[in-house]
Amino acid sequence: MDAQTLLALLEERSGQFVSGAEISRKLGVSRTAIWKHVRKLEAEGYVIEAAPRNGYRLVERPCRLSPAGLSAKLATRVFGRRLQVLDAVPSTQDVVRELAEAGAPEGTLVLAEQQTRGRGRMGRAWVSPPGKGVWMSLLLRPRVPLPLAPQLTMLAAVALCRGLGRIAPLPIGIKWPNDLLVEGRKISGILLESAAEDERLKHVVVGIGISVNLEAEDFPPEVRAKAVSLRMALGRPLDRTDVVAAVMEEFETLYELYDGQGFGPIRSLWEARSATLHRRVRLETPQGTVEGTAEALDELGGLRIRRDDGTLHTVYTGELTGPLQMAEGERS
Repeated sequence: MDAQTLLALLEERSGQFVSGAEISRKLGVSRTAIWKHVRKLEAEGYVIEAAPRNGYRLVERPCRLSPAGLSAKLATRVFGRRLQVLDAVPSTQDVVRELAEAGAPEGTLVLAEQQTRGRGRMGRAWVSPPGKGVWMSLLLRPRVPLPLAPQLTMLAAVALCRGLGRIAPLPIGIKWPNDLLVEGRKISGILLESAAEDERLKHVVVGIGISVNLEAEDFPPEVRAKAVSLRMALGRPLDRTDVVAAVMEEFETLYELYDGQGFGPIRSLWEARSATLHRRVRLETPQGTVEGTAEALDELGGLRIRRDDGTLHTVYTGELTGPLQMAEGERS
């Protein structure tokens, strides 16, 4: 017996419980084998309830992404209009980078049901189980010089925050530079990788990982206290196609705003949604630890920090560590 044989039996019962004894008898396998196949199906996105003395029942099937379904819901002109939906890949970033080098147009979007080697900022691994999240990469070809690349990181964070806010009524804030948090727990991540020539950007690959329908057990034990999914925060699952469509629409709108008016409007939108500003922070940077109160973004997207001695320090690369605390002037 394989997992698909067990799945066929559970689907035949239309959500009713099937006892372990009956499964063992019909399929000729041990209780241990049944449990292993249940775990395999759960890893593929199926939700299976196990109850003592009742057995197992199929509660929820994974809703797969499809090019046709996504295209029908996209309200964009360019972003996502050329797209691929893949089953499992090491990383969507690698796929889009190859497409970019082959001349793919701006707005090309690649999604995967699963990433086996997804990555985040600072070289960290990104948990990307099948059928439960949005794992995608978008190709940009911005007409800006290389030093302005950090601005696109802020743009991506605002677009993601606004897109998720349209379909999930949650208190989502942006932790500098581009992590999205719900009540202090990370719900998504953004990774920008760029290629440049003669101090101008040739292309930027924007990787976005959104924990949509993950359950607590889908996260590794070491990150469970720091991570959350939309489903966990809302108490209900979401249609991943709706998530992709909302984020792409916001991204295209803000990208056009940035192209026409520069970074000013994007910076204001980022600051309005920040979970970092006006709080006491500690950052680990290549030059050492910086502590103080986060005051604002500068014109490139760097974080301006007022040290305890009153001096102003701007950080462009670093990692926020420790809990964010309200600055004295912001306490109620």
